[in-house]
Order: sequence, then C-alpha cells, then structure tokens
Amino acid sequence: MTSDITAHTLYDLIDGTWPAAATHSCGCFTLRDGQGGGKRVSAATLNGDLVLDDIAAAEAGMRALNQQPLFQIREGDTELDAALEARGYEVVDPVIMYVIPAKELATERPPRTAAIPAWEPLQIMKEIWAEGGIGPARLEVMNRAPMPKTGFVSRWQDKPAGTSFLGMHNGIGMVHALEILPFQRRQGVARFLMLRAAFWTLENGGTHLAVICTKANVGANRLYSSLGMTVVGEYHYRCKSTD
Repeated sequence: MTSDITAHTLYDLIDGTWPAAATHSCGCFTLRDGQGGGKRVSAATLNGDLVLDDIAAAEAGMRALNQQPLFQIREGDTELDAALEARGYEVVDPVIMYVIPAKELATERPPRTAAIPAWEPLQIMKEIWAEGGIGPARLEVMNRAPMPKTGFVSRWQDKPAGTSFLGMHNGIGMVHALEILPFQRRQGVARFLMLRAAFWTLENGGTHLAVICTKANVGANRLYSSLGMTVVGEYHYRCKSTD
C-alpha cells in the first residue's frame, strides 16, 4: 500500500537520496548549496510559516552562493507561490512524484545484461549520463548520497543502452538520472532498469520504489503510469527570467 506515503515523505526522500553539498537556515527558508548540481539541490524551500520579509534575505543568501534565486514550491506553499508570482517569479519545471510498493513491480526479472548493478559508476555510465546532460556536478551529487545506493548500466542488443542511479532513504528507493541512449529508446530498456531497481530495493531491505519526472516528459510519465506507479504529489519551481 502507498496510502501512508505522502508528498512530504517524498520531499524528504529526494533530499536524502539527492543531497545538496550543504544546507542552512535563512529565516523561514532552507537554503541549499548546489554547486552546479541542478535545481533540486539549489532551490530554497519553505520551512514553517511564511515570513514575507525573509524572501529578500533568502534571495541575498542564494546570490552569496553564486546561485540565481530559485524556490521550490511544495504542497501547501500556496501563500509563498502567490508572493513569488507578485515579485515577478515564473513557474519552471512542474514535477510529478510517483511511488509503488517494490514487490508489486518486482514480478519479472529483466534479462541480466539489461540492468546490471554497478557502483562506483563505470566509465560507460558516465559517458551515457554526459550525453544526456548529466555531467560531473550531478555525479558529485550521487557521490554525496549516503549508502545504500547503486547505479545500473544496461546493455541491449550487444550495445550500451542506458543507465540510472538509485538511492534509498527510510526504506524507500528512489530512481534518479535514468538516461537511455537515443538509438536504444522505445525498446523497453527504461522498463528493465525500473524493474531491476525494484528487485534491488527489496534485496536491500526497502519496501517501496519512487521516481520523479517533469510534466513535460510525456514518455517517462507514460512509462511510470504503465508500471502501475501512483502519483503522490507534485512540486514546481519559481525563478525570474531576469534578475
């Protein structure tokens, strides 16, 4: 069952499996030092009741980290969302969060070479990630993530096919950075990687598997829905096109 897993469970899971280099409090906000690792590790989040004057302090704090002011809007952050819109912030990258009991997905073992656990990442994994725009700064995020964690590499039809990263936190495995080489797409490789992630989660004492995906990624959302994964929440970012 997924009824006891809420959106806030997955917000904590994201922080636990895809961590910023450092975090610190700034009034009612948590600021993240992302060190180039992308929005998830760089965005400020509301921690408690909104104090409007703290927005300017958070903006200054992010600039001090050489980061463009960026806020992640989570479930219940309606007042913050409206305040940022009034300050000229635009919505960026709405994200959907999915979860499924791992045993419901771990029903069919994929072919062995279609999803091989490997950590630290092999060179071919780094190359596949790099081709998808996942460079050294995001690899450093993976390196920072605590154990248990793993990567997966896929070979399909005797050629490299894809890779992904999986971290686990409080019994839930979360898949990040799932990347399939363009010529290997639409052949079930991503499905194989997700199935193997479910088995790995169970083998390492976990109970559920989760993943996040931008709303714009129609193919990935279709995949996760087809696997029977349940939507448990959403979030989006607010940033300014010019600052």
